[in-house]
Amino acid sequence: MSLYLTLLVASVSMPLLLSFDRKVGFYKHWKYIFPSILITAVFFILVDIYFTRWGVWGFNPRYHSGIILYGMPLEEWLFFVIIPYASLFIHYVFVSYFPHLKLNVRLLKIFSGLIALFLLLIILLNSSKIYTLVYSSVVIILLLVSLLTKPDLLARYFITFLIILVPFFVVNAILTGTFIDEEVVWYNSAHILGRRILTVPVEDIGYTFSLMLMNLMLISGFERIFRKKKV
Repeated sequence: MSLYLTLLVASVSMPLLLSFDRKVGFYKHWKYIFPSILITAVFFILVDIYFTRWGVWGFNPRYHSGIILYGMPLEEWLFFVIIPYASLFIHYVFVSYFPHLKLNVRLLKIFSGLIALFLLLIILLNSSKIYTLVYSSVVIILLLVSLLTKPDLLARYFITFLIILVPFFVVNAILTGTFIDEEVVWYNSAHILGRRILTVPVEDIGYTFSLMLMNLMLISGFERIFRKKKV
């Protein structure tokens, strides 16, 4: 088994086993979760394919299966199902055990506004860096849409995102070369800011934020659709 696939299996094993925990009951949300994961994956995979073609990033054959689809290894495709599933599990566990823990409305608006303005400044100063440009823009759009339409969801997500970042950074650090001889995924320095935490480009924080927020917004939409059908 390749290193990349090993990391994915390790990431999802515990969340999958604990999906039937009585208090969380994560499996009960599968009918909303899996459609949301697949829809979100389509967007991110399409961007991923083009970024790979443009040389924004690439994959080290030493660490993946060698099964290539549209220029990307099989593991990269699986990433957009497995990592969101594991991260959504963390979100649901936290919300189940701490249902009242969230940002108040004032802090939510302040944080959202500051983040949007900061990313807008980053875009204006680094418009030639395509990874920075694309995902900073995606974060701004999702942040503002969720603030206007799903503020309660966003208020909780700001808290759970900090928890999700911990395991995500462990996995991503390994993928980008921490603790191993070479990177599993390499980044073209011409398309990123060049600032890293360990070996992880800082843009990956926004990448992760947008990946999970898009999933959560879609899940919320599917939940509303299913509730209407029951009425």
